[in-house]
Amino acid sequence: MKKKIRGTKNRPRLCVFRSNKHIYAQIIDDTNNKIIATSSTLVILSEQNKKISNDCHAAHKIGQNIAQKSKALGIKKVIFDRQNKIYHGRIKALAEAVREEGIEF
Repeated sequence: MKKKIRGTKNRPRLCVFRSNKHIYAQIIDDTNNKIIATSSTLVILSEQNKKISNDCHAAHKIGQNIAQKSKALGIKKVIFDRQNKIYHGRIKALAEAVREEGIEF
């Protein structure tokens, strides 16, 4: 059973989606139904023209990227939404990278 997680303007939701090839992170304000910031391995691939593997190292980079974007927007606290995925591996690496950058959840 999925618990409903909702973000607000003061504390938006950090939604993480993991596929077999890529990992995506979005900061979402559910009250206004807007995506505030986004990052993924696809974005990093197009920006740097480098191949990023599908591992914890790539998830760590995505976590750092989304945290830097959120800090630039003045967001310091988020609600972490892992979409019923196990807190392990790539999800854990992304979450730890976000925490290292100073974002609380």
